[in-house]
Amino acid sequence: MISISELTTKFTSNDREKLAAYFRLADTIADFVGPHCEVVIHSFESLEKSVVKIVNGHHTGREVGSPITDLGLRMLSAFEKSGNVTPKSYFAQSKEGALLKSTTCILEGEEGKPIGMFCINMNLSFPFPDIIKTLMPDVNNTAVSVSENFSACANDVVAQALDHAMSEVEKDLSINAKSKNRAITKLLFEGGIFELKEATAIVSERLGITRHAIYKYLREFKS
Repeated sequence: MISISELTTKFTSNDREKLAAYFRLADTIADFVGPHCEVVIHSFESLEKSVVKIVNGHHTGREVGSPITDLGLRMLSAFEKSGNVTPKSYFAQSKEGALLKSTTCILEGEEGKPIGMFCINMNLSFPFPDIIKTLMPDVNNTAVSVSENFSACANDVVAQALDHAMSEVEKDLSINAKSKNRAITKLLFEGGIFELKEATAIVSERLGITRHAIYKYLREFKS
């Protein structure tokens, strides 16, 4: 069993790299949930300065270099004994009295060694309409809709992307009939659709052209 004292002295460069790999995820979650969400990554390399990444730290008044919390220490101790985090999700209060809903995940390194914690704190002290507003599209922004194909089948993703590309090309009056297949293929290429295995077969069949024609277009685009 790894003790807390051992954790503060036995970090490798690989441990630090694994923690750093979560930094972008922290930014992504904070951006997705909104400004009322704080995301924190703790490193167990130094418990006195455990915060190595924090987004929207103003909710708890912390910054990079802040220490681990008392609850964090209890969670680490419980994880060492049982392999579980208790509690996983919970309500807490900041030192300013703000109500937070929080969740914590232990991050593991080589051979299951705990190397840090990934924590999300949602500040519920703001009026609920203000929180919901950050999760809803801006009614004044007409360009909020983004096309995305949600499917359990890769072939459906290709087919839907092809439908979208064909529609876009049909709307572009500057593209003549002879150039439409090439333009459709280019849109799909730029969207990465040909990374899917069956894309070439599906596109060639739908467009009524040979796979060799598709490959020719792809070679042109790549060059």
